[in-house]
Amino acid sequence: MSTFTLTKTRLFEGVWDGVITSKKTDGIAPAIEVTLLEKLLDHVTLIPNGDNRWILRIPIPSTAIADGVHTFLIREKSSGETLESFSIIAGEAVAEDIRAEMDLLRAELDMLKRAFRRHCVETT
Repeated sequence: MSTFTLTKTRLFEGVWDGVITSKKTDGIAPAIEVTLLEKLLDHVTLIPNGDNRWILRIPIPSTAIADGVHTFLIREKSSGETLESFSIIAGEAVAEDIRAEMDLLRAELDMLKRAFRRHCVETT
């Protein structure tokens, strides 16, 4: 289980904001990676905000504003644990759309497959 907790604060003007809080008191900032379609996003910022707290800012790339469902995964690098995820749905959206959940499940399954393959290579 991760020592970091991520809480979304808002999505405004194309930027997703959240607050990361550490359960440890060492003040070491987390190493955060954000992926979209299995590609790392650039321009993700982590700003110190007091003791063991950081503001996470994720600018939404214009390529994610297109028809369909686009799911962002926010992970802590050292543990590989997913702290949060969010989806952008554009185009013809249906109430209680299952596509966002399916996209998230696919992204999580891909992450698990990579971790399992890495584990198999390391243990042989």
